[in-house]
Amino acid sequence: MSGLIEGLPDHVAIMCLARVPYYLYPKLKLVCHSWRAIFQSLELFKVRQEVGSTEDLLCVCAFDPENLWQMYDPLRDLWITLPVLPSKIRHLSHFGVVSTAGKLFVIGGGSDAVDPLTGDQDGRFATNEVWSYDPVVRKWATQAPMLVPRAMFACCVLNGKIIVAGGFISYRKAISQSEMYDPEKDEWIQMPDLQCTHNSACSGVVIGGKVHVLHKGLSTVQVLDNGGPPRWTVEESGWLQGPMAVVGGGLYVMSHGFIFRQDKGAKEVACSAFEFQKRIGIGMVGVGEDLYVIGGVVGPDLWNWNVGPLADVDILPLGGFRLWRKASPMSRCRGTILGCTALRI
Repeated sequence: MSGLIEGLPDHVAIMCLARVPYYLYPKLKLVCHSWRAIFQSLELFKVRQEVGSTEDLLCVCAFDPENLWQMYDPLRDLWITLPVLPSKIRHLSHFGVVSTAGKLFVIGGGSDAVDPLTGDQDGRFATNEVWSYDPVVRKWATQAPMLVPRAMFACCVLNGKIIVAGGFISYRKAISQSEMYDPEKDEWIQMPDLQCTHNSACSGVVIGGKVHVLHKGLSTVQVLDNGGPPRWTVEESGWLQGPMAVVGGGLYVMSHGFIFRQDKGAKEVACSAFEFQKRIGIGMVGVGEDLYVIGGVVGPDLWNWNVGPLADVDILPLGGFRLWRKASPMSRCRGTILGCTALRI
């Protein structure tokens, strides 16, 4: 008699349960104590990888409501709401967000809250706090803080490690420091400084197995060379400016009403994106072979002065016939996208 499924050995029962979609876990945990334990165990998630039943989910945080994240299940066109991020910083924004080791990480950033009467900020421009969300136990937890507080910085994952670089520690002070986080050891270590800083926000992408840091307004990128001792080199890229995402190892940029595939020294049009030209503050991210454009705010034009937050989700398949399609809108979040990333569990 098995403790999980009658008539089956536990190791076989676990292989069966590992094929159950993630969105059903909350209901299945109510079946019995043994099922609750297995659906909150790392063992089950390891078996999911072994049997090829992992799922790619989209994690999104928007300006409204405050500090709330949602996950989107592409196969079922379903939104799942996470517990509110328990940071004491109101309207946490300008943070870095990535996923690795089966967890979602929200790193650094500061407050985007403004007093409607005085116009004052909440008083926290940059923090070094680090949060992780574990989909196994469905809880947020604090991790080791960064060595340096920062906001509006580059943040990406390379070989399972999180790399952060650049950003700001105050309104006027940009920094060049970079550091690396090991999720297994819960430890940050100092990395070489960027070659140069710039008084603008920066972002990071991994292309060809290398971290690329791009400052807004500059035509150069700084590349982390791991061939020997780690060091940053400056390269002329000529990359287009605009929302960008990596899909299938390729870099895609939204610019001038088109989605471009951007390679070093060359670019090609992937698809039209004229319908998004009136939207600002969108999120753009790759999930599997699809490109997602999420949320944002409709800006005013000559015929319509209304400004409204959006919960829309548009998907462009890049692996086949390229035709935009609508997904279910975010069920709770709307407006400017503060962070989005894909999570594989």
